[in-house]
Order: sequence, then C-alpha cells, then structure tokens
Amino acid sequence: MSTPIIIAKKTTDTTQNIVLHSQFANRHGLIAGATGTGKTVTLKVLAESFSRIGVPVFLADAKGDVSSLAQAGSSNSKFDERIKNLGIDSIPFAASPMVFWDLFGEQGHPIRSTVSEIGPLLLAQMLNLNDTQEGVLSAVFRIADDQGLLLIDFKDLKAMLVYVSEHAAEFKAEYGNLSPASLGAIQRNLLALADQGGDQFFGEPSLNILDFIQTDADGRGYINLLAADKLMNTPKLYATFLLWMLSELFEQLPEVGDMDKPKLVFFFDEAHLLFDNASAALQEKIEQVVRLIRSKGVGIYFVTQNPLDLPETVLGQLGNRVQHALRAFTPKDQKAVKTAATTFRANPEFDVEQAITELGVGEALISCLDEQGIPQIVERGWIMPPYSAFSPISPEIRKALMTQSIVAGIYEQSVDRDSAYERLQQKVAERQQQAQADILAKEQAKQQEILAKQQVKEAEVLTKQQAREEERLAKEQQKEADRAAKQREKLIQDTVGTFAKSAARSLGGSTGQKIVRGLLGSLFGGK
Repeated sequence: MSTPIIIAKKTTDTTQNIVLHSQFANRHGLIAGATGTGKTVTLKVLAESFSRIGVPVFLADAKGDVSSLAQAGSSNSKFDERIKNLGIDSIPFAASPMVFWDLFGEQGHPIRSTVSEIGPLLLAQMLNLNDTQEGVLSAVFRIADDQGLLLIDFKDLKAMLVYVSEHAAEFKAEYGNLSPASLGAIQRNLLALADQGGDQFFGEPSLNILDFIQTDADGRGYINLLAADKLMNTPKLYATFLLWMLSELFEQLPEVGDMDKPKLVFFFDEAHLLFDNASAALQEKIEQVVRLIRSKGVGIYFVTQNPLDLPETVLGQLGNRVQHALRAFTPKDQKAVKTAATTFRANPEFDVEQAITELGVGEALISCLDEQGIPQIVERGWIMPPYSAFSPISPEIRKALMTQSIVAGIYEQSVDRDSAYERLQQKVAERQQQAQADILAKEQAKQQEILAKQQVKEAEVLTKQQAREEERLAKEQQKEADRAAKQREKLIQDTVGTFAKSAARSLGGSTGQKIVRGLLGSLFGGK
C-alpha cells in the first residue's frame, strides 16, 4: 500500500499538505535551487521520510553537514516559531539509522571496486580520456580478459599498460594499433588520479552494492552516507563512482515493476558533475540507466543548483520536483528560471516564473505525481522541518557509530590476491630466468668451444712433440746404427788384422823364418 510522504505545507494554506506518494517515488526527482535556499534541508527531510517508511537511502555529503541525520534534533526559539507558523504542535525528534562510507576510509567504511568492475567506459571518464585513448584503454581491457589477467587494483592496471606497451607490435594484428602516445597519456592520467587519492578506490574486498539495501530492527531503512567533502576535490572520481553504483544496482537488482515503495532511493548531489564533459557514449549510458532503473525499484533524485545542469532527455524523466529559489541576475540565470518554470504544470493562482525568483529560504515550488501517476499542478509550499539535528555530528560520535555499524569489519582490511600485476611479474621473472639460462647456456657453449679449441691445439702440439720425439729417436737410432755399423766394421778389421798376425805367427816354421831371415838377411847380409 502506497504511503503519502508529507514534504511541505502550502504557503497559502498551511493546513494543506504537499505529499509525495511512495508508489511513485521510483519515478525519480529533482531538487534544485541557488546556494542557501534550503536544498540541504529538503534533502534531509526526504531522506528521513523514506527511512521511516522502510526505504534505504544513499546520499553524498558534499559539504559535511548531512551527517546530522544521525543525531536527534532539539527545540530552540527559532525552530519553535517556524513549526508554529506551519501549524505544527511539535516535532518527534529522532535520529535516523546510518551507515557511513568514505572512499578514502577516513570518515566511514572504505568503498572499493575492482578495475574490471569499473570497466573501460567509466574509467575513461574518470581519467578524462579522448575517444582515441578510450579505444586504446578498451583494447587493454580486452587483452587482459583474453589472457585471463584480473585487473583488480591500480598496480594491476599500471602493469597491464606497461605489458601492452612492450608488446604493442605483437597485439597490433588482433587488437589494432595501440599507439605509444595514447598508452603514455593513459599512464600519465592514471598517475594524476593516484596523486589525488583515486588509487584507494580500486581493490578488494569490492563493495557489495546490496549492503546499501538494509533495514534496522525497527524496519527503518538505513541511510548510507558517503563522505564527499574531500571527494569533491576530484569531481571526475566522484561522478564516476556514483555512476558505477547506479550501474551495479541496475545489473544486480531484478525487475520488480511498480511497488508500494522503492527498494532504494539514491540522491545524486552536485548532479552537474555527472554530465560535465561526458562523452556522447557515456551520456547515452547515463540516460539509459536513469530510464530503466526505475523498473528495478530504484528512485534517483538529482540535486543541483540549476535545472539546465541536466540534459533534457533526463529532465523529462523526473516526475517529482522541488524547486527552490533562483536568482535572475544574468541572461543565463533568466534562461534557467524560464526553463524551470516551463517544466512544471502551471498553476493558475500564480506566475510560476515570477514565483521562482521570490521564494524565501525553505520555501519551494513543488510538483509530484498524484495517485494515478499524473504530474500535479505546481504548488508553492514551506518544506517540513527535519527530525534530526542541524549541526554535523562530532568525529567521536561518527567513530562510535562506525564501530556499531552493520558492516563493521567487513571492508576495513584490504585484500591483495594474485592478479594481473603478480601474473605479469611472474612472467617477467620467468623471462629473466630464461634470459639468464640462455646467457648461461651461451657462456657454457662458448667455454666448451674454447676448451675444444684448446684441446685441439694441445693435441696438435702433442702431435708435433711426438713427431719431433719420433724424429729425434729415429735420428738417435740412426746414429746408434751408424755407430754400431762402424763398430762392426772396425771389429771386422780388427779381427782380420789379428787373424793375419795370428796366421803369421802360426807359420812359425821355416817358411816363416826364411822369409823373415831372407828379408833381413839381405839387410843383415849388408853388414
């Protein structure tokens, strides 16, 4: 059964309520107005109201003052006068059940997502890449997918970019030209994002988006508050993160059609950041998600200063509108006033365009869908006072609430499992080992070659030495043979001489003597 949510009292008759019907709260909405006109109070009133009827809420605290939702309000003279003027006797002050989140893990539970879950389209928006660079980034993601390399955190993506850069020539045939200039630009923008703290968003455990859709023991929906005061310094990261959450909700939630109340209401503060410099492809995706996510039971409420911040295709889908004052000081301001006025169903009792410039603080022009889903005529009304405090909670209270949170201890400790970085490091180590093995093998082959040459030389030297030795031996043998031959010859000669003498002596008879005497006789005979 639909629940009417009282969001304002008519200015002309405070006994009449201006209501938002919960069954059409998923038809999205707009809260617009100049700074200081009461948008934050309207945001708080709507968030509290949804929480009380059991609808979880997500909203970003861009200025750090919405944390007051976690603390019950209190009376003061100014507040009492205000509710008296609205015909309200008293306000049942109460705090709302809260879960605090922070991408940087400082003022809330850390929120992380993996690089793969973000995807190339949203990451290109975050890195402010042009179309060519976005195409190269998409190819890097495809290569990682094809090679089974998980892109989880910043170091995975950086390692993957280095890997693709080093092997660009190998990938060109299958994935197209991966220019060094584009890869370099992606790496530079990635470093710039890391310097801004964006690297803390990537990692595990990754946020389970369904943790946003929870109720407390009393059936009240939890208000999930994102600390965005520091995050606003990196508007691209802020806008891309919220877009990622919307896409995760769209992917994970089932179709539910019309319900008595939404499953979740999502407030997108500083909504202009979502569309500033968005590529045509991304803007088309945003419009598609806004158009289709209501069938998943999710209502999106854009909070911005100027209705012109939103594309007409998105503005036309917002069935519930709260327009605070706008100032028509410049031609651009005047155009914004006219645009805002034309988006309402006119009320014959007043000039809408003129009323927008005359609204007081806390006063607004309001038009919601009626019980049949038809836009009501615009009404001028005073926003209801919130049940919560106006001042932000202290760091001590925030810390205590975080300790007692339903998700305490789930996301605080990061996990670093094997992914692209580790796998690529392993590949590098394997290549280095292989290179060292190749160098060692070459060195061993070279040493073996040197050894073989030395052995050949030594063999040649040995052969020469053997030849010389053989020659020397041969010469010595020849000399020895010559000496032996001479000795034999001498021996023979000596033997012959001796034999001759012996023979002569053996003739010792007359013949020998005669010969001797005859010879001598002639000598002696000469005496």
